[in-house]
Amino acid sequence: MRVSGWAIAFLGFEFLFGFRCIQPAFAQNPERVIIDTDPGTDDALAILLALQSPELRVEGLTIVAGNVTVSSGLVNALKIVSLADRCDVPIAAGAQRPLRAKLNTEPFWNGPNGLGGAELPPSRCKADPRFGPDLIIELLHRYPHEITIIGIGPETNLALAILKDPTIVPLAKGVILMAGSISGGNVNGAAEFNVFCDPDAADLVFRAGWPVTMVGLDVTEVTLINSAQVSQIEQSGEAQAKFAAAVARFQIGLYQGTGFAGGAIHDAVAVGVAIDPSFVKLRAMRIDIETEGRIARGETVANRLGTVDRVLDKNDHLETVGVDEVKPNARVAINIDSDRFLKFFVSRLGANR
Repeated sequence: MRVSGWAIAFLGFEFLFGFRCIQPAFAQNPERVIIDTDPGTDDALAILLALQSPELRVEGLTIVAGNVTVSSGLVNALKIVSLADRCDVPIAAGAQRPLRAKLNTEPFWNGPNGLGGAELPPSRCKADPRFGPDLIIELLHRYPHEITIIGIGPETNLALAILKDPTIVPLAKGVILMAGSISGGNVNGAAEFNVFCDPDAADLVFRAGWPVTMVGLDVTEVTLINSAQVSQIEQSGEAQAKFAAAVARFQIGLYQGTGFAGGAIHDAVAVGVAIDPSFVKLRAMRIDIETEGRIARGETVANRLGTVDRVLDKNDHLETVGVDEVKPNARVAINIDSDRFLKFFVSRLGANR
């Protein structure tokens, strides 16, 4: 068995391997966040959760192509924010396609309108004229070391922001990504959708050097909402609750049809971690993105040991002569208190306002 001290040394013991005893932010001092999103059913639920949580102050929504096209995602985001009566939040369209790959949208997983067929009235809100990555850059410079980015779509907008202005990296307080998996994919056996959509962008974002928290399929696919919980949300009678319930019911029906016991609400979990990190158990790891593989393109490859073999070329053979340390670049959610998170989610989306 190989043992390494990398996890203990990483960032002064910050990432312990148990549920973290960190208190959520208080409403009087909310956490500033940017939500980068491709709305999207679970994105819609995540956005509503963020807007209805006093612990967060949503400074902007940036729209990226993924679940739906940017134009459809922008329309959906404007309707969701209007439903929440939050036209004060800037909503800016961003990248219309991945950095290099062909765009892959998901009408099967999100319904023809991206919202599981749930209809919303026309938005009273107006789109921000800025380009999504530019809005990210502007906000990080306006509030240095105060903003956490919550990325719940492909990482294209974040990558474009870094490429245009690398100085934003140390300005971000943190980056929470609904992305990846260390136990297999959902697009195929290796890759999770957000990373699969634009692995080149994900590679850049994970290697950027800012504090990344990866909330992947390892925790989102075991956090499944059921019909009884959806009924609880609906009981308030509020328009937002009725919409959230309709979206969640679509998720339940869809996922049960593919072998799940309930509906996965992936992106909402990432927002939950921004509010209260103790929902999940985090472990520091090195995450690399497979960008070239024929079968595994888009895989988030986790180095669990924190070391790699040191191999020398001896002309006719290779020889392992020791190990080298690999420093972690992400905190990875490896477990979740699903029951507690779902109770929290239901209480927030079903609350009377």
